[in-house]
This record gives sequence, structure tokens and C-alpha cells, in this order.
Amino acid sequence: MSKQTIKKSNKKNNMNKLIIIALSAVVLLAVAFSIKVPDSSSDNSSKKDDLRAEKVIDSDVVIPVIEITETARFYPAKINGIELEALAVKAPDGSIRTAFNTCQVCYSSGRGYYVQEGDVLVCQNCGNRFAMDDVEVTRGGCNPVPITEEYKTVSDDSITISKDFLAEATVIFQNWK
Repeated sequence: MSKQTIKKSNKKNNMNKLIIIALSAVVLLAVAFSIKVPDSSSDNSSKKDDLRAEKVIDSDVVIPVIEITETARFYPAKINGIELEALAVKAPDGSIRTAFNTCQVCYSSGRGYYVQEGDVLVCQNCGNRFAMDDVEVTRGGCNPVPITEEYKTVSDDSITISKDFLAEATVIFQNWK
């Protein structure tokens, strides 16, 4: 065999090897993407569901004090056809704080609601991080809308947010998603 024939043969073999490698990579990627990997967000959603009370419809929201911990718990309601949500959390000082789960600035976007990450609430529209000890205390800006003492009834066993007050708040949940 001539040197030229050997070179052509080597080039052809190298090209075939490259094609095989490329096809193998495509097959491996296809297999990798077809394997069902546990979705950590689905695990979080089940945890979130554990932190979400049963929805009330056209009724007061009653929050059992025994349920309140340092992890925010969410209380959904449907008032006059509008979905809304309150949250309750135990602040670092041990006091129980309540607010609507919507941001005072971002509520009209429909994405101005909070998800807890560690020891803060994070606005899902703008990303503002909000410490638990500021819930119900801080007003204005990108913060959860407070539900202060004058808008709830507190006993040793429960916190009640009246249907009438919830109905007034539906305006800030009109675009909520």
C-alpha cells in the first residue's frame, strides 16, 4: 500500500471514530434526559402543601395557635370568588406574626407573593428578602401586607381574621397567580 492510500484510510478511520463518538454522545444525552430524576421542587411542593391549611370559602380564616412555628404557614381563602392567602409565623422573639401573602409593592403583578427560604420570606416577583421578625411590623415597601391587631381576634387557642376584613383585602389579590 502506498503512503497516500494509508493516509486516506487513516483519515477515513479517524472520521468514522469521530462519527461514532458523536453519535454515542447524542445517545448518552438522550438517555440522560429521558431518565426521571427526582425533582427537588416537587419535594418542596409537598412540603409547601404540608404548610398550607385547607382553603376556606366565604368564611373567616381561623388559625390554630398550636400550628404556628418558625416556618411560615399559609392559610388560603376564596372570598367573593377571589383567591387570597394569609400567612402566620413565629418571629425570633416568640411572638406570632400575621400578614397577607402578597407584597405591598408587587401585588398588582400577580407574582408578588412570598415563599420561605431559610429564615426569610422571598418575594417571587422582585426577590426582596424579608426577615420573619419584620412580618406584621414593617409597613410600606416590598413587604408582606400586615394583618395587625385591629384586624384580627386573638385568643389563647386561635387567631381569627374575619370574612369582612378578608373581603376588603380582595382588591390586592385581583391579579394574584
